[in-house]
Amino acid sequence: MATEIKGNVSGFIIQGFSDITEFQISLFVLILIIYLFTLLGNLITFLVISWNPHLQTPMYIFLQNLSIIDISLTTTILPNLLHILFTQQNKISFLGCMNQMYVFASLASSEYFLLTAMSYDRYVAICDPLHYITRMSRKHCVWLITASYTVGFVDPVSIVVPISKMSYCASHLIDHFFCDVTPLLTLSCSSTFIVELLMYIEGTLLTFNSFLLTLTSYIFIISAILKIQSSEGRQKAFSTCASHLTCVIALYLTAICLYVRPSKSYSPERDKYFSLLYIVLGPVLNPLIYTLKNREFKSSFIRTRQRITFILHQY
Repeated sequence: MATEIKGNVSGFIIQGFSDITEFQISLFVLILIIYLFTLLGNLITFLVISWNPHLQTPMYIFLQNLSIIDISLTTTILPNLLHILFTQQNKISFLGCMNQMYVFASLASSEYFLLTAMSYDRYVAICDPLHYITRMSRKHCVWLITASYTVGFVDPVSIVVPISKMSYCASHLIDHFFCDVTPLLTLSCSSTFIVELLMYIEGTLLTFNSFLLTLTSYIFIISAILKIQSSEGRQKAFSTCASHLTCVIALYLTAICLYVRPSKSYSPERDKYFSLLYIVLGPVLNPLIYTLKNREFKSSFIRTRQRITFILHQY
């Protein structure tokens, strides 16, 4: 995203978690386990949906794309953090820093809009099932996914470009574990007013509104569930819906607390752990929440595992 270097900056130094040196190895092992678990869970979700034609419905296609985003988002940040923790080599080029920030922001934005599309899909399926086929046709599904990625990857440009043009004449030490917007703003000796204003506007118009749309969809869904006559069916549906909603609320609230606020309220130690939680929470929980209570997915997973076992036995 950045084409030139301002303020004689050739790169930055990422501090990471150097303030807790005695726990570096433990933190490395923990993050490695989380990362591998994230990759495994989302890769299984992606492959099971890909290899079972009867799962090629809007709900599973959305879930498949969510797995792609979660794998990509964690891979943008965690391998570099693991490298820093293991080797203590924490330098990053200016261009690499800007690109990391852009890709992370783009994937995070795409996930917000995809979660909104998923909540709308569930709303139509539960609250208006008779018109589900027409309102969530393959054409509409593709359009929603394309819009999620398009808006997600265009939205951060207005933030990243001004940041790449700022002067960084103070310390080049980023008190964070990756190139994030707020830590970079605190290092700049240029005015950050425009960038902060854009963050507020975009946070309100896009992130906050997508959260409200998602929340509204789930409110209608819960209202429909409460009208189910069977107490067992109502309890089962509500349990699944509550799990989805809890994960969505946790993701959005963490994002709002991190980014929709003045940079002066930035607290390096607190925000590092909030950011780590934000990065790993969704990708770890999404495969569990959206598949564990889904009988159709579990039966497809068993068939896929049997198919793979059969193929392996042939060799």
